Amino acid sequence: MPPRDVRGGIFFLGSRMTKMAQVAEPLLKVRGVDKHFGAVQALYGVDLDLPAGKITALCGDNGAGKSVFTKCISGVYQPDHGEVFWEGQPVHIHNTRDASRLGIYQDLALCDNLDIVQNMFLGRERLSRYLLDEDDMERAAAQTLASLKVTTVRSIRQPVASLSGGQRQSVAISKAVMWNSKLVIMDEPTAALGVVQTGMVLGLLKRLRDRGLAVMVISHNLNDVFEVADRVAILYLGRMVIQDDISNFDRQRVVEYMTTGGKGMKAAGN
Repeated sequence: MPPRDVRGGIFFLGSRMTKMAQVAEPLLKVRGVDKHFGAVQALYGVDLDLPAGKITALCGDNGAGKSVFTKCISGVYQPDHGEVFWEGQPVHIHNTRDASRLGIYQDLALCDNLDIVQNMFLGRERLSRYLLDEDDMERAAAQTLASLKVTTVRSIRQPVASLSGGQRQSVAISKAVMWNSKLVIMDEPTAALGVVQTGMVLGLLKRLRDRGLAVMVISHNLNDVFEVADRVAILYLGRMVIQDDISNFDRQRVVEYMTTGGKGMKAAGN
């Protein structure tokens, strides 16, 4: 057989083109992750795929292991067993700095005493002749906010303490984009927000997806989940019981998996 030539994802056999189905590798792939805290096992062999350009909702009841799992993939905790693959390559995430280097962004906390520009460049300030390049940082911050259609802030120099909940989330998400993150993890991003602010944040999540980022949203709000998610993954008592496209779920099915692990559906023959 003549050698294969690969051009732009299309395989050529000699002079004849053969179309082959291409399955995109998830940006982040987790396989068989376990986590113990002393005698308590929090995660049991958890698998998860997070594709680029998709919003994946991670659902589960309180105590299901969502926070522990999120901290395992963002470098806060070290899994006891299991593998993590980033863009198809095995990686070891020892700490949050490793996660940041890969492009995983989770910490959406902001400093109330700093303004928007200072928060967006905190720890990555730009210098010019050993001094802060305030003009360059202002331009970059303004361009990033505009690209995400964040238009509700009065000034990029207003203190974060003066922002509403929705505006704070918008600034934090913009910060993730500015730092060239590839995966953004958000834990209950619309909690305690009003209707208008919730719509603002959900719109931002859609724009992140449209820019090709992978987004994982942890949420109990099924209205939000069905509004923005492309995929749903459900944890039950530390086990991943199902992950699939959102089109294969309705609210009742999600609740059933969250509360029983799908045992009731299996007993009914579903």
